[in-house]
Amino acid sequence: MNFGLLMSFRNSSRDELSYSELYRKHVDLAVEAEDLGFDTIWLTEHHFVKDGYSPAMMPLAAAIAARTKRIRIGTFVLLMPLHHPIHVAEQAATIDALSNGRFDLGVGQGYVPSEFAAFNIPRAERSLRLREGVEIVRRLFTEDNVTYEGQHYTVRNATLYPKPTQQPHPPIWIGARTRPATERAARNGYHLAGTGSRQAELYRAALKAAGRNPDDFNIAQLRFGYVAVKREKAWDECEFGLHYLMTRYGQWIAEANDVKGDENYRAIPPLGEFRRRAALGDFDLMVGTPDDAIAHLESIQSFTTHLALGLALPGIEPKKLRASMKLFADKVIPHFRKKSRAARGKSAA
Repeated sequence: MNFGLLMSFRNSSRDELSYSELYRKHVDLAVEAEDLGFDTIWLTEHHFVKDGYSPAMMPLAAAIAARTKRIRIGTFVLLMPLHHPIHVAEQAATIDALSNGRFDLGVGQGYVPSEFAAFNIPRAERSLRLREGVEIVRRLFTEDNVTYEGQHYTVRNATLYPKPTQQPHPPIWIGARTRPATERAARNGYHLAGTGSRQAELYRAALKAAGRNPDDFNIAQLRFGYVAVKREKAWDECEFGLHYLMTRYGQWIAEANDVKGDENYRAIPPLGEFRRRAALGDFDLMVGTPDDAIAHLESIQSFTTHLALGLALPGIEPKKLRASMKLFADKVIPHFRKKSRAARGKSAA
């Protein structure tokens, strides 16, 4: 399993840090993640959020690329309908050059209605804008003199410079929740940024139906969580920030109402009750001791190649985040590395 950290650069409703401090300290955490042995930093995008939620991932990716040497840097996910695909391709190729080929481009269609309204882009156009946009990006990565006539984008005789460092291009991921979007990602040969086992099954079946080998493709799973030496300590440190995060996501998801049952995300219980309900498994979170984290990851390991762990939760002071990251790196990652080495040894024998 590839162990990644999802970073969204957020305060909570308490506005703990200035924006300058928030961004600087979280870039520092991303750099420290490399030293701790994490494999990937995943960045994420939303707009018009007072807590600082990163609206511009590419400058952050460039900042992290300039200060690191090994760790991969990816977007989970860039909201393609809100960007022109030529700009996306140019920025991605630039970051791929800065990082010496350590960039992954994950894109999605977005869902928050207020974001589309502010950009004056009809939300009903998002799916087609995503499909057209990612196709243009891929062609710019791999072809010269690209001409494309679509419903929403027109490109004429465009040649991308600099060329991507990775050949034929940086890995492209599609963030998807619905069945059609998941199957379309498989048919077009993109990796999947997802959230569940059922979706992974659909994706693998669609890869096979398209004549593709599922072993050649990756599935990233997003999980929010926090680890400490004791379960109650983990909850004491993260409950406010995690509750804040889940409440905001719940409001957005319920407002978008893209998938049956999304309206239920609005009903996030209050603090205290939230902790109790989470302990019963209601929210699929990963909060507790390193052993709790290991048990959770073993339950998803069969359909996960990459973990995007949202551990840098809103409102938690950086030194506590750093301690939780280190505990995860010291106790959880080695457990799976050891299992992987043992499995490779058996295979070689």
